[in-house]
Amino acid sequence: MDLKETISLWNKLEDTKKPIVLYGMGNGADKILDELERRNISAAGVFASDEFCRGQQFRGFQVVNYAQAKERFAEMVVLVAFGTQLPEVMSRVKRIAEEQELYVPDVPVVGGRVFDSDFLDENIKQFEEAYGMLEDDFSRRTFCDMVDYKISGKPEYLFDCECSVDSVYSEVLSLTEHETYVDVGAYTGDTVREFIGYAGGYDYIYAIEPDQKNFAKLLKNTQAYDRIDCFHLAAHEKQGNLGFSQRAGRNSACCGDCGGQVEANSLDSLLSGQRITYIKLDVEGQELAVLKGAGQIIRQQKPKLLVSAYHRNEDLFEIPQLLKRLREDYRVYLRHYPYIPAWDTNYYFV
Repeated sequence: MDLKETISLWNKLEDTKKPIVLYGMGNGADKILDELERRNISAAGVFASDEFCRGQQFRGFQVVNYAQAKERFAEMVVLVAFGTQLPEVMSRVKRIAEEQELYVPDVPVVGGRVFDSDFLDENIKQFEEAYGMLEDDFSRRTFCDMVDYKISGKPEYLFDCECSVDSVYSEVLSLTEHETYVDVGAYTGDTVREFIGYAGGYDYIYAIEPDQKNFAKLLKNTQAYDRIDCFHLAAHEKQGNLGFSQRAGRNSACCGDCGGQVEANSLDSLLSGQRITYIKLDVEGQELAVLKGAGQIIRQQKPKLLVSAYHRNEDLFEIPQLLKRLREDYRVYLRHYPYIPAWDTNYYFV
């Protein structure tokens, strides 16, 4: 494993003489400001894209646009504090990076430790073990780029390993018209539609979504399809009830101290006796629990798997380690779709 970066972004921010200015507001900005405060690093301001500037304040800062931030600070360290896959927004980030020292801090989506020098040092053997499981050169390059990005915050590592959805379906998954597909975290049916588009046909679909509003849209958006069952529950390690937070969009998540509750079940129990050929998991940090609850299906049937690997920093090594324990003969691939920060990074097991 050949890494280029050894100095953590957070260490650089501790030493910089330039003012530190956040680009963006919301949950990501909150997490970055919290981490800066924890390390006794002061932020100097917040700016947003013109269309989001309405004279508001965020965390005690008057939100300005980029032109106003340049007038005030001239040279600054810009920390991108939001996620995007929109080409026009990513181009805007690249233009700002041509003028300023710009980073995209990696903060965990669902909690857990920040990826810093200590985290890398403590887990280096596990990273090396996961790296050794990868099947092809592009996966190994993507893995190194991911680690270099997470330690440094430099977005060019994300740009370096981008790939297209088309390439994954044609070169890695190679779906047929006779798949039985399990969509865990089906949201409103967009990934069901994507699957059908690339597979061309299917034998059966099981779509699982725990959020009530998303599930209602899932039912509506899939009502024209035959041979599909939709389940309003959370896939997990075992049957029971889980704490659940219903948030906006895709961000609903299981959590131990949430006020809400949702029914949960394992895939082994829910789909007992069914032929399964392909499983997609995007479950806001619960991927390991779902995989453990599908251990029998995985050991006995070896379905193709798409597993999100960006919610927790430990996912990069814990997910392939678990799958290799369940089935040693899986071929392991890692891919990243165009996105900042390192979202839409997935493991594929075939």
